[in-house]
Amino acid sequence: MYEKQILGKTGEEIGTQYLIKNGYRVIIRNFKCKQGEIDIIAQDKNEIVFIEVKTRRNINYGYPIDAVDKRKQKHILNASKYYIYINKLEKRNIRFDVIEIYKKEKFYINHIKNIYLE
Repeated sequence: MYEKQILGKTGEEIGTQYLIKNGYRVIIRNFKCKQGEIDIIAQDKNEIVFIEVKTRRNINYGYPIDAVDKRKQKHILNASKYYIYINKLEKRNIRFDVIEIYKKEKFYINHIKNIYLE
C-alpha cells in the first residue's frame, strides 16, 4: 500500500472511532457501487449520514474539504441515492458531512456537518 493510501485508511479509521465516540451508529464503511463510493454511512439520532473523510498532512494544496470538488460531490450524491434506493430509505432524513483530519504530531479532527452538494 502506498503512503497516501495508508494515510487515507488511517484517517477513515480515526473518523469512524470519532463518530462512535460521539454517539453515531456506523452502518457501513466504504460503500461501493457503480455510481461511486461513500467512506462512512452512519446514523445520528433520526438521520442517515453520508460521510466523506479527507486526511492531510498539511494544507499546501488546500484544505481537505477542498478535495470534495463538484466531481466528487456528484459521485457521493449518486452513490447515496443508490444506497437509499436499495435499502428503501426514501422517507428517512439524510445529510452529508465531511470529516477533515489533519496529521501533525497527532491527529486533529474537524467535523463539518450538513454540507451542501451541488
